[in-house]
Amino acid sequence: MTPIAPPGASKILVVDDEKLIRWSISERLVRRGYDAVTAESGERALELITQDPPDVALLDVRLPGIDGVELLRRALTAQPELVVVMMSAHSAVDVAVDAMKRGAVDFLVKPFPLNALDAAVERALATASTRRKLHAAATTAIASGAGLQALIGESLAMREVREMVARVAASNGTTVLIDGESGAGKEVVARTIHFASDRAEKPFVQMNCAALPEQLLESELFGHERGAFTDARQQKRGLFEIAGGGSAMLDEIGDMAAGGQAKLLRMLEEKTFRRVGGVSELRADVRVIAATNYSLEKRVEEGKFRADLFFRLNVVRIQVPPLRQRKEDLPLLAAYFIARYNEEMKRQVRRVSPAALDVLTTYRWPGNVRELRNVIERAFILHPSATEVLCEHLPLEIRQAAAAPQPALAAPDPHSVVALDEMERRMISEAMEKTRGNQSQAARLLGISRDTLRYRLKKHGML
Repeated sequence: MTPIAPPGASKILVVDDEKLIRWSISERLVRRGYDAVTAESGERALELITQDPPDVALLDVRLPGIDGVELLRRALTAQPELVVVMMSAHSAVDVAVDAMKRGAVDFLVKPFPLNALDAAVERALATASTRRKLHAAATTAIASGAGLQALIGESLAMREVREMVARVAASNGTTVLIDGESGAGKEVVARTIHFASDRAEKPFVQMNCAALPEQLLESELFGHERGAFTDARQQKRGLFEIAGGGSAMLDEIGDMAAGGQAKLLRMLEEKTFRRVGGVSELRADVRVIAATNYSLEKRVEEGKFRADLFFRLNVVRIQVPPLRQRKEDLPLLAAYFIARYNEEMKRQVRRVSPAALDVLTTYRWPGNVRELRNVIERAFILHPSATEVLCEHLPLEIRQAAAAPQPALAAPDPHSVVALDEMERRMISEAMEKTRGNQSQAARLLGISRDTLRYRLKKHGML
């Protein structure tokens, strides 16, 4: 008599067209305390996977109708969290290996001993457990705005950021100014503030103030009335109306045109605004989170940003540190991105190798956390069979930077000292001249990212 699986037992789906194999495997699984269900075809397996997803699926490569590899593809499309083990005869091992590249986590070569089946199922269930935890963590992060890639870290700088975020989130509508380099995580900090606050159930919206011309930016922020300008064929709600009760992130706030600055200041002061071309006063119940990647104080000094608006925005200021100033957080960040891409790409990459981690730690990271994320994603894409990120998987420029000898600092000559900012400005100017204004080529010439170059150009008033 076949034993009955206990309540809450892990569910294993066995898919094989041979009845005897289905019976023997399911019998073994039930005796081991699992809940085993069987299917004789890919079509039936898809029905079961869609109706009541198992924890693990054992799929034979050779099936009538939909074969095992196609079944794998459809199953993972329907249930991305499903863990799949392929089963194949000796002659189909190459197909099973290809299936692993497509998302299967293991394969068994027929005929296999029952202890090999036991071990494969245990490994698969461990993988399923890990995926559930990662999925739960990702869901929680999205729901709460936890922003792991920006807020992960045990460095003093990141502990201070988390403390500031917690305090700001506890306030209902305090205006926040976030500054930091491109790629450091300003947007995710802003999301964290929103989703950890009482406004979490309301919208979080954002806009890049440098991406739109003045008239269009004002229309996007405040909305417009029908006929307000040539193309205004109907009334349009703006960002602050859409975000009612929630939060609005204004990125690159320093690039906002003068007209928009005046209207934003009025909205912050009076908590009301008018649509472009409108006369009615609309209530603005929204937390404004402004972000900048260069000094607003300098923009004020240059007359490019209103001092009164700066002081109104600068109620609470959070400075997001660049990655090079918190390299002790790099292993944690790398581990997070590995877990993230393992889940997204159905991989089993264990870690960044110690040697590769040394290389990453030596690098200065001009693109910050965003650049690190891209490096890990690139390694996953270009090396699909790797189980760890190795030195040779890293971009050439990072390996070269780590291998380059660090020049010793010479004692400064008091008669020939040039201010660091002025020297930087001259180097950028020369690079732009040599490349005839091509920012991508100039960035390569200077050995920095294009985002970093744009930041420096803005900093020096060259953009």
